[in-house]
Amino acid sequence: MSFSEQLKKDFTTFTWVLIAVAIALNIVVGQLVSLLKLPIFLDSIGTILVAVLAGPWAGGLAGLLTNLIWGAITSPVAAAFAPVAMVIGIAAGFCAKYGLFRNWWLVIIAGLIITVFNAVVAVPIRLYMFGGITGSGADFVTAYMLALGKDLFGSVVVTVFTSNVVDKVVTALLVWVIVKALPQRFAARFPRLATAG
Repeated sequence: MSFSEQLKKDFTTFTWVLIAVAIALNIVVGQLVSLLKLPIFLDSIGTILVAVLAGPWAGGLAGLLTNLIWGAITSPVAAAFAPVAMVIGIAAGFCAKYGLFRNWWLVIIAGLIITVFNAVVAVPIRLYMFGGITGSGADFVTAYMLALGKDLFGSVVVTVFTSNVVDKVVTALLVWVIVKALPQRFAARFPRLATAG
């Protein structure tokens, strides 16, 4: 099957509805966490869910659109991290494709892989667009590292990795629980679940 045929197969009407629901879920949960200034984000539950159910490209699009819409509505910082959200969806989709959402310990590995890809894209954005400080709860880690005498680059790398490793592992585990709880009739709409779960 060619790439274009695979995309056409992945982007069904049902997938588009799922992406819309995921965007709303990401924004609502992300906004709540942001208001509470928690040191994690939990704003990619919908993105990773779409990635597991409908594949990496649908997951990537869900992440990208989430942050662009969120940025237009309330948070320009979210829009700046749209490439990060897209990479999260793509990485999660490939993790699911290769069976890393089959059981809880493989899901932890998937969360770690997603974190690495997330960090590669997020660190430069956080450094060069925001000087290392974005206004999130994770800024406390950056401030602490700087107070210990670490340089800005090292502080941002530690902040991005530590805040995201917990976030992405917890998010991936939540998605795994949701997928396992899906009714069989609903799950049957997503043939990728045969390899993901």
